[in-house]
Amino acid sequence: MERFIQLFADFLSLVYPCFDRIVINGYLSGLSRPEQVVYFFRHVLGIPVVSKEILSQRTNDYRDWVEAYARNHKIPMEWAEKGTRKEDYVRLALRRMEKKKNAYGVYFIFKSMEQGRTFRISVPKFPTQDPNHRILAHQRSRFTHYYFYIRDAVLGPIIVRVASFFPFHATYWLNGHSFIEQELKRKQIGFRKNDNAFLAVDDVAELQAAADRLSAEIIGKQLDYWTFLLGPKFSKKERSQMNLSRFYAIAQIEYCRNFIFKRHFPIHKIFERSCELGL
Repeated sequence: MERFIQLFADFLSLVYPCFDRIVINGYLSGLSRPEQVVYFFRHVLGIPVVSKEILSQRTNDYRDWVEAYARNHKIPMEWAEKGTRKEDYVRLALRRMEKKKNAYGVYFIFKSMEQGRTFRISVPKFPTQDPNHRILAHQRSRFTHYYFYIRDAVLGPIIVRVASFFPFHATYWLNGHSFIEQELKRKQIGFRKNDNAFLAVDDVAELQAAADRLSAEIIGKQLDYWTFLLGPKFSKKERSQMNLSRFYAIAQIEYCRNFIFKRHFPIHKIFERSCELGL
């Protein structure tokens, strides 16, 4: 890359490395394993038999909450049609929110039927000493997932997907370029951005400093906030007796080096030469 910069320095107007697309999985630490789910219902809630109906009730409670949240905040909520590119579909809703000064929060909710991880409950084939004993095992099945489209004051546009069945697995999509944009706006530094690239900026050093400030602590704090607000609900008693915080694990991360050319001509020549070498 350094050699590339040396060769094309006269043609470049801006070079900056940063995190780009980031995908994170969020797991409920205290409800990820079958034995934890059994403990939660039997010892924390005092429910002797963990049945399909008991698990379904928590799903129904969460579904009702999401419906009420969308209704009370006048947030559009629709089923995702097959073949629909969700990000393109909600772009107009995002643009409307961006036009409002200091407007942040959920601006659209998609419902989607997808494969997800949940639990299968079965009765033992042979008698046991405990008549309430049930066998819980992991399985994958098709059920409703909620996509919350959010404009965050720190991270910019992000997506939070929450499964509606135990153990309520969550997935988060964010972008380092959006974080940089929020940082530059906060410091009132002028810039020109097209889609996922900064084409010009008044202070290049501050742009790079903003890119370098993105950290696991910043991301974790914002994800904790939105997960607590939009995720499945647990009482104060339940939280005091179980570890119901989220454990975050990176599913995908992209780190890019952006080269912004002054003109299109050099890029065309580089592309043509690359094709020749490839052939």
